[in-house]
Amino acid sequence: MSRWRVLREFGRFLKQEKKFWLIPIVLVLGLFGLLLVAAQSSPVAPFIYTLF
Repeated sequence: MSRWRVLREFGRFLKQEKKFWLIPIVLVLGLFGLLLVAAQSSPVAPFIYTLF
């Protein structure tokens, strides 16, 4: 199963079940995950860790 297929299926689920309130939660969790990945692999890591 490809990553894009999972995202497409999740989008269809949200549309079919009218669960639009989940979209902001998923976006915030995704952005937080990207921030953590960026914090581990960049020289800016010490500055990002001070935010938390």
